[in-house]
Amino acid sequence: MNVQRGDVVLLSAPFTKGKRRQVRPMLVVQNDVNNARMANTILAYITSNVSRSDEPTQVLIDVSLPEAQQSGLQKNSVVSCENILTVVRKDIHRAIGKLPSTLMQQVDEALKSSLGLSQDVGK
Repeated sequence: MNVQRGDVVLLSAPFTKGKRRQVRPMLVVQNDVNNARMANTILAYITSNVSRSDEPTQVLIDVSLPEAQQSGLQKNSVVSCENILTVVRKDIHRAIGKLPSTLMQQVDEALKSSLGLSQDVGK
Protein backbone atom coordinates (compact mmCIF):
# COMPACT_ATOMS: atom_id res chain seq x y z
CA MET A 1 0.00 0.00 0.00
CA ASN A 2 1.27 3.46 -0.88
CA VAL A 3 1.30 5.88 2.04
CA GLN A 4 2.31 9.47 2.61
CA ARG A 5 3.51 11.28 5.68
CA GLY A 6 0.49 12.47 7.64
CA ASP A 7 -1.80 9.63 6.55
CA VAL A 8 -3.94 8.11 9.29
CA VAL A 9 -4.00 4.38 8.59
CA LEU A 10 -5.42 1.23 10.15
CA LEU A 11 -3.00 -1.48 11.25
CA SER A 12 -3.37 -4.68 13.20
CA ALA A 13 -0.95 -3.49 15.86
CA PRO A 14 0.55 -5.43 18.75
CA PHE A 15 -0.29 -4.63 22.34
CA THR A 16 2.63 -3.52 24.47
CA LYS A 17 2.42 -6.72 26.50
CA GLY A 18 1.57 -10.15 25.17
CA LYS A 19 0.84 -11.42 21.70
CA ARG A 20 -2.61 -9.91 21.19
CA ARG A 21 -3.22 -7.52 18.32
CA GLN A 22 -5.87 -4.92 17.68
CA VAL A 23 -6.80 -2.99 14.55
CA ARG A 24 -6.10 0.59 15.47
CA PRO A 25 -5.37 3.93 13.86
CA MET A 26 -1.75 4.90 13.37
CA LEU A 27 -0.06 7.97 11.90
CA VAL A 28 2.55 7.72 9.13
CA VAL A 29 5.53 9.81 10.32
CA GLN A 30 8.20 8.64 7.89
CA ASN A 31 9.20 11.08 5.14
CA ASP A 32 7.72 10.62 1.67
CA VAL A 33 11.08 9.98 -0.05
CA ASN A 34 11.54 6.87 2.10
CA ASN A 35 7.85 5.96 1.81
CA ALA A 36 8.30 5.84 -1.98
CA ARG A 37 11.54 3.84 -2.02
CA MET A 38 11.21 1.45 0.90
CA ALA A 39 8.89 -1.45 1.73
CA ASN A 40 8.68 -0.26 5.35
CA THR A 41 7.28 2.86 6.95
CA ILE A 42 7.42 4.39 10.42
CA LEU A 43 4.15 4.86 12.33
CA ALA A 44 3.12 6.50 15.59
CA TYR A 45 0.34 5.01 17.67
CA ILE A 46 -2.94 6.91 17.98
CA THR A 47 -4.99 6.32 21.13
CA SER A 48 -8.35 7.51 22.38
CA ASN A 49 -6.88 7.77 25.89
CA VAL A 50 -6.48 11.56 26.02
CA SER A 51 -5.67 11.77 29.73
CA ARG A 52 -2.00 12.60 29.09
CA SER A 53 -2.54 14.83 26.07
CA ASP A 54 -0.75 17.75 27.74
CA GLU A 55 2.62 15.94 27.64
CA PRO A 56 5.16 17.28 25.13
CA THR A 57 5.38 13.89 23.38
CA GLN A 58 1.66 13.75 22.59
CA VAL A 59 -0.57 15.67 20.18
CA LEU A 60 -4.29 16.02 20.81
CA ILE A 61 -6.57 15.50 17.82
CA ASP A 62 -9.86 17.19 18.74
CA VAL A 63 -12.32 15.91 16.13
CA SER A 64 -14.71 18.80 16.83
CA LEU A 65 -12.19 21.22 15.28
CA PRO A 66 -12.23 21.74 11.51
CA GLU A 67 -8.50 21.03 11.19
CA ALA A 68 -8.96 17.52 12.60
CA GLN A 69 -12.03 16.46 10.69
CA GLN A 70 -10.06 15.14 7.72
CA SER A 71 -8.23 12.72 10.06
CA GLY A 72 -10.95 10.09 9.73
CA LEU A 73 -10.94 9.60 13.49
CA GLN A 74 -14.33 9.17 15.16
CA LYS A 75 -13.43 10.50 18.62
CA ASN A 76 -10.87 12.71 20.28
CA SER A 77 -7.51 11.01 20.17
CA VAL A 78 -3.83 11.51 20.84
CA VAL A 79 -0.86 10.86 18.57
CA SER A 80 1.52 9.17 20.97
CA CYS A 81 4.95 10.15 19.63
CA GLU A 82 6.76 8.20 22.32
CA ASN A 83 5.24 5.02 20.90
CA ILE A 84 6.49 4.47 17.34
CA LEU A 85 7.22 1.39 15.26
CA THR A 86 8.41 0.35 11.83
CA VAL A 87 6.11 -1.89 9.80
CA VAL A 88 5.99 -3.43 6.36
CA ARG A 89 3.64 -1.22 4.32
CA LYS A 90 1.73 -4.21 2.96
CA ASP A 91 0.56 -4.94 6.53
CA ILE A 92 -1.39 -1.65 6.61
CA HIS A 93 -5.09 -2.29 6.06
CA ARG A 94 -6.07 1.08 4.59
CA ALA A 95 -5.88 4.84 5.01
CA ILE A 96 -8.82 6.51 6.75
CA GLY A 97 -7.72 10.14 6.64
CA LYS A 98 -4.91 12.63 6.81
CA LEU A 99 -3.64 15.18 9.33
CA PRO A 100 -3.23 18.73 8.00
CA SER A 101 0.13 20.48 8.08
CA THR A 102 -0.80 22.47 11.21
CA LEU A 103 -1.21 19.26 13.22
CA MET A 104 1.81 17.64 11.57
CA GLN A 105 3.94 20.57 12.77
CA GLN A 106 2.81 19.72 16.31
CA VAL A 107 3.66 16.06 15.65
CA ASP A 108 7.14 17.14 14.50
CA GLU A 109 7.70 18.95 17.79
CA ALA A 110 6.39 15.99 19.79
CA LEU A 111 8.70 13.61 17.90
CA LYS A 112 11.67 15.88 18.60
CA SER A 113 10.78 15.83 22.27
CA SER A 114 10.30 12.08 22.33
CA LEU A 115 13.58 11.37 20.53
CA GLY A 116 15.58 13.95 22.47
CA LEU A 117 16.20 16.11 19.40
CA SER A 118 15.07 19.36 21.04
CA GLN A 119 17.78 21.45 22.61
CA ASP A 120 15.82 21.64 25.88
CA VAL A 121 15.40 17.87 26.27
CA GLY A 122 17.95 15.82 28.17
CA LYS A 123 19.79 18.72 29.78
